[in-house]
Amino acid sequence: MSEPIVVIRGVEKWFGGLRALGPVDVDLKPGERLGLIGPNGSGKTTLINCLSGLFVPDKGTIVYDGRDITREPAFRRARMGIARSFQIPRPFTGMTVLENLLVPMDYLGSHERSELERADEVLASVGLAARRDAPAESLSQLELRKLELARALVTEPKVLVADEAMAGLSENEIDDVLALLMRLNDTGVAIIMIEHIMHAVMRFSQRMICLETGRIIAMGTPQDVAQDRQVQKVYFGERAGA
Repeated sequence: MSEPIVVIRGVEKWFGGLRALGPVDVDLKPGERLGLIGPNGSGKTTLINCLSGLFVPDKGTIVYDGRDITREPAFRRARMGIARSFQIPRPFTGMTVLENLLVPMDYLGSHERSELERADEVLASVGLAARRDAPAESLSQLELRKLELARALVTEPKVLVADEAMAGLSENEIDDVLALLMRLNDTGVAIIMIEHIMHAVMRFSQRMICLETGRIIAMGTPQDVAQDRQVQKVYFGERAGA
């Protein structure tokens, strides 16, 4: 069995006198599809902010690929291979789709292949090749979601955090993004999906974690987590079991 690529142990995050997260222990294996669910305010975003480097934990450790990155800044983690997409896409609206991909590539450093070659490859993989030279501000909601993922993928990550990548999309568009993430996972990228669309995250995940008030209340297969009585109570509502 392969060693985890991410090992989170005893991580806590406080804001003043409020403990927003923890303590939590999470492992992510190479190439794994991990779903992260929980009601608003449960600590999901705080957890991924600690993983991606936007927050520094107040307690605990985060190890990535055998290296302690607990206090490493976000840009160094990105260079190591941790990428994330954000819930609300905010492209550089004054730039083209292609230029939006070149920005993170320039920031993170050189690649073995040319930047244009890599950018075109990623645009083709997410279905935006035909929109290469279009202004980012002209994109549809689905295209914006794909551009957000493309900006993460162009850094060639080993771990991707997809933060509500399907929010606001139709069922057909959800299927489109799910298929895209599945293809990416097939290349070996481990993916953490944060999502409120339950049927989507259950279809995608090999394993799921449910958070409530900053703590893990259930972990296991999607079916086991969805059937957990505490999860049903806090996430689906009191009558979900019925």
